[in-house]
Parts: sequence; C-alpha cells; structure tokens
Amino acid sequence: MGKVVLVTGAARQLGGRFVRRVQRDPEVERVIAVDAVAPPHGLGSAEFVRTDIRQSSIARVLAEHAVDTVVHLAVTGGSPGPGGGTGSAVKETNVIGTMQLLGACQKSPTVRRLVVKSSTYVYGGASRDPAVFTETTQSKSLPAGGFAKDAVEVESYVRGFARRRPDVAVCVLRFANILGPYADSALAEYFSMSVMPTVLGYDPRLQFVHEDDVLDVLRLAAGEPQRGTLNSGTFNIAGDGVLLLSQCARRLGRPTVPLLLPAVTWVGSALRAVGVTDFSPEQIRLLTHGRVVETSQMREVLGFKPMYTTAETFADFARSRGTGLLPPERVGQAVDRVGAMLNGHSPDVGVAGAEEGAQR
Repeated sequence: MGKVVLVTGAARQLGGRFVRRVQRDPEVERVIAVDAVAPPHGLGSAEFVRTDIRQSSIARVLAEHAVDTVVHLAVTGGSPGPGGGTGSAVKETNVIGTMQLLGACQKSPTVRRLVVKSSTYVYGGASRDPAVFTETTQSKSLPAGGFAKDAVEVESYVRGFARRRPDVAVCVLRFANILGPYADSALAEYFSMSVMPTVLGYDPRLQFVHEDDVLDVLRLAAGEPQRGTLNSGTFNIAGDGVLLLSQCARRLGRPTVPLLLPAVTWVGSALRAVGVTDFSPEQIRLLTHGRVVETSQMREVLGFKPMYTTAETFADFARSRGTGLLPPERVGQAVDRVGAMLNGHSPDVGVAGAEEGAQR
C-alpha cells in the first residue's frame, strides 16, 4: 500500500498546486485535500473533504482515511482570496487550527510524517538583527503581532508535538518570500502597485523563493528520505543571492515614493483599509530592514537545491506582471544619473560605475 497524504489549505492557490503535484508521485496512493471552503480550482484525483481544522472533526478525517503523512499548508498571512477570510479568522486558523491538527495527529496511530509550512518572518525585523539568520539564530526583536507572531506560535506547538511523538518525522520549512507567476501574497500585491511606497533612507536586502521550488521541496519533505539526507528538522528555504528593494523596483519599471516611516505606516493602514493590499506592520519592517537567511542546511541536510535564484525568481514574477509605468532601463538610468550627481560625479561616470557594480 502506498502513502496516504493529507494536505490542509487546499483551497488556496499553493495548496491546490501541491495537491495536484504530490498525487503524481508513484509512492503516493491517495491524497486527501482539506479546507473550510470549496476550492475554486481542480484537485485532480484527490478526494476533497470540506472541514475546518479549527474543529475536532479533523481527527475523524485522519482516522477514516488512515493518513500517514500530513502536509500543513493552512498557515497563511491571509491575503484576500479563497480561504483568506478576515484577520481574526485567519489567526484562528493559523493558531487554533494548528493546535487542533496537532492534537489529532498526536492521537493518530497511523501518522508517521508531518510537514509544516512556516516562514522566515519568525525571525522578526529590527535594526539590531544580524546580517544573516541561521535556523538557530535568536531574533533581537520577536514579532509582536500579525502573521509573524502566528508563525512563531505555530512553530512552538510543532516543537511540543515533536517531543510528545518522537516516532513522527517532523519537518518545518521556513520559506523566504514566495514569488512566481501565480503568487497571491501581500508582497506580490505590493510589487504590483503602480507606484511603490518605500521607507526613506532604507534599501533593504530581500530574498525570494520560486513557487515551483516551494512545490518541489514540499514534495521532498513529504517523501521518504534519500540516502545521505534527513527529512526532519527546521530548514530555511530561499533562492541563492539577494536583491535590494531599489533593484526590484527598477526591474519592474515602477517608480518609488520614499516616505518617512510614520508616513509609510499611515499609508499602509489606508491601503489595508480600502483593500488595495495587506500592507501589514511586519511587511513594513521587511521593507525597512530586510531579511536574509542562510540555506546551507537546506542543501547539506535536506538535500534540496532550488532551480531558481532570488534574481531569477523575481524576473519570472516580473514577467507575469507586465511592464510598469516606465521601461525598466529608463528607470535604472535615471536613478543612476541622479545618484552620480548627488555623489559629485558626472552622470556618465555614475551610469558606468553602476553597471560595473551590477555585473560584479
């Protein structure tokens, strides 16, 4: 008999894609897709069970289908869309739903593997943070609210579950910002704005992971470990390299509006109120201080190498969003010339120096 895989968050874009992806694995016999709302997309041959993981009924689903592998994708920032819901409902699903799911897994005699989608947002964002986070780095400023705090709480519950059920292989994947043609995150909405507000005086370093790589690493973590690898533990997942926020704006061809931090916070609240984008406090911290993580454990222990670098991920995302208000080349040249003049150089020297720096 093959594996029976249960996937939460199946109504969301990423969850639906993973359901369709994992059922193609020869070692998988059945896939049980779970969500509180009906998915707007097809799920292939998977069996959809409409149930809310905040309720005790999730335990019956595990028992009835003799599930041995659980992939928990219902931990989300709650951007608008199917399965998104209100802020309070999203938080309850993230935290209470995870507690119910872990309680059901703890009582299940058949569950042998648990994969949890987490986020590098657990590291917080502060000026005193280290330049690069490893999986064991303690943040100088833990998240005070929002999705980042939810992710911290979820991981604490998962660690408790792992202690109570040492026979279950537990894998926590901390994803950097997920982008790609189908991305529906708050950051994707921000990058899709015609004009991007930024924090005056800051140009944060950002990392991205392609949604196709997300599907591949989830499949790897849910499967049996290959020789020389270990499919349990906590792993940072990100593409190689970093991009500055200014580089992202230039590659999109979108102008930026630098604002003082209090003004950015006010603008973010206004945009969130009218439903333009979920410009949350943790996203503002990301766009202020940035976040970069070390991924050697991902390669050496988990045995995963992303197909896309951070730059390639962003390029694929940018192609899917079309050209901005200005051609990217003109935006880049204008920024380079202004920067050169501010530094006391001739415009031509500034452009040449910038191009040389970009090549390096």
